[in-house]
Amino acid sequence: MSAITTDMNEVRRLFDVPTYQLKNFPSTSMFVTKTEGVWIPMTTEEFVAHTNQISKGLVELGVSVGDRVALVSPNRVEWNVMDIAIQQVGAVVVPVYPNISEHDYVYIFNDAGIRHAFVAGEELARKIQGVASQISSLEKIFTFDQLEDFSNYKELVSRGANVPQSKITDLKANVRNEDLATIIYTSGTTGNPKGVMLSHNNLLSNVLSCKFSIPADENSRVLTFLPVCHVYERMLHYLYMYCGSSIYFAESMDTIGENLKEVKPHVFTAVPRLLEKVFDKIMLTGEALTGFKRRIFFWSVSVAEQYHTGKLGFWYKIKLAIARKLVFSKWQAALGGEVKAVASGSAALQPRLAQIFMAAGIPVLEGYGLTETSPVISVNCLKKGVKIGTVGPLIDGVKVKIAEDGEILVKGPNVMIGYFNLPDKTAEAIDPQGWFHTGDIGTFEDGIFLKITDRKKEIFKTSGGKYIIPQAMENTFKESRFIEQIMVLGEGQKFPSALIVPAFPFVKEWASRKNIQIGTTNEEIAKNPDVIARVQKEVDRINEGYGSWEKIKKFGLLPQEFGIATGELTPTLKLKRKIILEQYKAMVDGFYKEDHRE
Repeated sequence: MSAITTDMNEVRRLFDVPTYQLKNFPSTSMFVTKTEGVWIPMTTEEFVAHTNQISKGLVELGVSVGDRVALVSPNRVEWNVMDIAIQQVGAVVVPVYPNISEHDYVYIFNDAGIRHAFVAGEELARKIQGVASQISSLEKIFTFDQLEDFSNYKELVSRGANVPQSKITDLKANVRNEDLATIIYTSGTTGNPKGVMLSHNNLLSNVLSCKFSIPADENSRVLTFLPVCHVYERMLHYLYMYCGSSIYFAESMDTIGENLKEVKPHVFTAVPRLLEKVFDKIMLTGEALTGFKRRIFFWSVSVAEQYHTGKLGFWYKIKLAIARKLVFSKWQAALGGEVKAVASGSAALQPRLAQIFMAAGIPVLEGYGLTETSPVISVNCLKKGVKIGTVGPLIDGVKVKIAEDGEILVKGPNVMIGYFNLPDKTAEAIDPQGWFHTGDIGTFEDGIFLKITDRKKEIFKTSGGKYIIPQAMENTFKESRFIEQIMVLGEGQKFPSALIVPAFPFVKEWASRKNIQIGTTNEEIAKNPDVIARVQKEVDRINEGYGSWEKIKKFGLLPQEFGIATGELTPTLKLKRKIILEQYKAMVDGFYKEDHRE
């Protein structure tokens, strides 16, 4: 009998994980929170006892099997307490991002039929209270912080004081492995968000399969700062609990550097954008050096850029050892000095970045998955092997086949039940044979490593994991009289950029009015500083209507229109994005090139 099968006999529902830890790896620091400058631990025993008390309170409150309960909060131990407590009574957890719009709160709460909401503090409580009249199902809002005008979640402890523990035991016994555990609403990209229904089995299969890939055990410390309402960090929380690791909560995104040095984590998770920020900060430090130290710094970076995950040559090993001793040891110290792995997900990681961090002795393990797959499909793994530029081997139990059009299809115990209230969308996503259609295009390298090569749809993510909807943005930018055509791009990059074809007739007319000499040919006009500055003004103006992650940061002006004859447009005048990107590759590379060398 395999280890996974054995463990599945003991851990069949998500709420079994904390009691599994209590039995096998009882910890004095299951969760650790920094309060007034001091790291305060919660033991496994305290956590399990507290979740049982809250479960009793939920029963007394009238929460019953199948009810949907919302959690709206940044990462904090109360989130995890409520997550387990809600599941134990057979109810369904609906995690919601704290920073979404009021419109999305109203839509999600109504779609899910939320009865009770547990939120972090006053700002969120007021926000939800402000739209409560639009949510007919909502009965009560509880807060984690102690506030005058709201019920505190700890009231559930006293409310449930007379509910016997046997009641919770009975409710838990009635929850099956295949039952719905959570509904996670994915970012709305072309409309309202969709509720992804995941069972206990969906998430647990991912936990048990990913245990092999993450170097964490009962002696490990992990730092958590990515939103736990996202399926990626949430699944890893269950995995850390299952392994017996101590989970430390970063105070905020601004204190991560300080917290890394304090906690000295063995594992943490990150999105590529965060790794880019870390790298940019390191490079700025290098830029400030002078003389020999500066030369050694950039020599070390150049050594790292030659790193690969195959067999390393003798002389390269010598150079790498010197670089690690003189330079990269300081990088490691900045991350706490004990990092065994950084799990990277949510968006594509720049291969160069993975290469440099790996060379520096900081293994960045890139994986791939979706909310609909609970989430991990594949991940680079120190035990199975790492191939930079890929998203690694498939995890155990998950099957992938590449469709005729190149789309990645997935089958396994991690594939969602379906979309809540959207049977048609579910049928579109999961075919009659049970294959989930990811919408991503990919291939296998060396027959083992999955590589994402394209997106079936045009919507893309920046390296920070934020969705960009290029067509909608393009239509808005084309409202400017200075812009004839535009293609928004930036898949896997820090920010969106654009290729812009100016509206040459209007630009000439504008220049004539302003008595500005801009040249006579399109080539001259596209390079003219006054024209570039005027288009920049238009871009800045239109950018005001977008979130910080959506703003066009850089653009290039093209001297000729996209055309059907030149192969850049389809007969129906749609952009052939791949061809355009290839044609203007040098310009696009320039948008994202940062040369730190002398």
